[in-house]
Amino acid sequence: ILVTAGPTQEAIDPVRYITNHSTGRMGYAIAQRARERGAEVILVSGPVSIQAPCGVELINVVSAQDMFEAVSSRYETCDAVIKAAAVADYRPAQVHEDKMKKKDGDLSIPLERTQDILGWVAENRHPGLFVCGFSMETKDMIANSQAKLERKKLDMIVANNLKVAGAGFGVSTNVVTLITKDGLQELPRMGKDEVAAHLLDEIQRRR
Repeated sequence: ILVTAGPTQEAIDPVRYITNHSTGRMGYAIAQRARERGAEVILVSGPVSIQAPCGVELINVVSAQDMFEAVSSRYETCDAVIKAAAVADYRPAQVHEDKMKKKDGDLSIPLERTQDILGWVAENRHPGLFVCGFSMETKDMIANSQAKLERKKLDMIVANNLKVAGAGFGVSTNVVTLITKDGLQELPRMGKDEVAAHLLDEIQRRR
């Protein structure tokens, strides 16, 4: 099983970068539960401050491009890819070699799209590969997540709403809905390790 976790950092200059609030807890919980069940686990992680579970192959990355290269070079040996990382959708179009100095007035930073890792894996999957994505929303969670499931041809998507108490970044719990083409399974608020166990149960049942 290949699991991605944590944020990515997209450099602006040697000092600054664009990132998000992901702590990596959800992805690390999935990796740990999968390893406890006897799976060989590859954990591709953005910069986080938590320790990787014992027995997993940890691949540390920084940018979205780094994560794409790590995933695309390893996914072919896997039975499932669970992409829990919060990957930046955009990066600065130009990375400055030196620190950008403050000037009078406003500043605009042109951005360009990063590689869609989840979509690429689903498009280039080998027979039997189960592809599960995550979808964090702030409104229209179900509709947006179902659209993502269909657009990217995923087997499952795990949806949560950042505005729901006990869900989202930086907390030990989560409130998720597992979405497949067959329907929805809403889970109550529970620890992220419990969410990981339910998720792995569903993946194993559907493979």
